[in-house]
Amino acid sequence: MSKDFNIPYPTDNILHDYALVEHFEDGIGRMVFIMTPSFPFIFIGKIVDVMYDHVIIDVETTSISQLENRIWNLHIHQIEAFYIERDNGPKIPELREDLC
Repeated sequence: MSKDFNIPYPTDNILHDYALVEHFEDGIGRMVFIMTPSFPFIFIGKIVDVMYDHVIIDVETTSISQLENRIWNLHIHQIEAFYIERDNGPKIPELREDLC
């Protein structure tokens, strides 16, 4: 425990951050849908790697087509919502303009 403030260590925030990083590490090689509060807001692609608290994504789809088909490095704390495909779960649909 911290002597100054009598706060148990590790804190809930540290445990939460560790679990979130671990969840993304378990998703390496899988498709992910991510929403962020800042531009370009939506990322769909494959998780390539996790470095510390950053997730590296090979992005197939964003809200701006010029930003697609690139490697993006996202800070996990900037992710508002996400879904990682799993073997037993629903698949992320492929979004293509030529289907409209």
